[in-house]
Amino acid sequence: MTNLITITLQHMNSHTKGVLIAALGATLISLDFIFIRFSGVSGFDTAFLFGLFSTISMAAYIQFIAKDNLKEVIKTGGFPLLGSAFLMLVGVTSLIFATKNTSIADVAVIFSAAPAIAALFTWVFLRETTKASTWIAIVAVMAGIGIVVSGSFQAGQLFGNAMAIIGVTGVALNYTLVRKYKHVSRIGAIGMGGFLIAIVMVFLAHWSSYTMQTWLIMGVMGLFSGPFGRVFTLSATRYITPSEVGIVIMLEAVLAPLWAYLFFSEIPPVLTIIGGTIIVVTIIIYSLAGMKKS
Repeated sequence: MTNLITITLQHMNSHTKGVLIAALGATLISLDFIFIRFSGVSGFDTAFLFGLFSTISMAAYIQFIAKDNLKEVIKTGGFPLLGSAFLMLVGVTSLIFATKNTSIADVAVIFSAAPAIAALFTWVFLRETTKASTWIAIVAVMAGIGIVVSGSFQAGQLFGNAMAIIGVTGVALNYTLVRKYKHVSRIGAIGMGGFLIAIVMVFLAHWSSYTMQTWLIMGVMGLFSGPFGRVFTLSATRYITPSEVGIVIMLEAVLAPLWAYLFFSEIPPVLTIIGGTIIVVTIIIYSLAGMKKS
């Protein structure tokens, strides 16, 4: 079986490898929502455990798999790496609190808007030329988010959706930061982000009361699915363009509501479906336009 997989990968072209790697990353990240719900502890505790295990897994990856010097990765990254880690702190903790306070579909849809919001931030902070098509995509995505959030006023999920908006803002700012500072190790930033999360949340968590189930669930999420899902989506850019990666990771916005239905019988509200459709279609068209230009 192992030989068959190895032979299959060797005969794949770069584009196919990139698509499969990005799809694997999106699938793993979509499982975050399920692990967060099944953790059985508060948002502070969930964030602490995710940060703790992410720090361990990324440090081990850098030191033993990537064969890099951990101290050098941090030293080379400098303040931009710390900035990226802080934005991961904002993005991940907001994702966790959003998932615990609103529907999974709402959170997944809002987070899928990250590429368009990042395009806005690159224009504001990096002064990159913004095409008319980008502005159209930004307006459409904002309209989609507005439709999704409008449903939270009736459903009593306003806090959760607000946290999702804060989280996607942090993610989009992080995209902009690492775009400017290309030397920053993405894996190092994820590991440092996990470390910051653990340090901040250890004072708010009640880690002495965790059950074995909580340790196991968060161990799988923090050591494997969460950090490596993000590593795979970043690694996919070695084989395919960022625009193509943007299309593939839309799989997350489709899978997350599916997991929510299968595990929790959670059906997305009508406004979430409408707003989500607008966002997903916009990002796909925008990414396809970027691919055509490339």
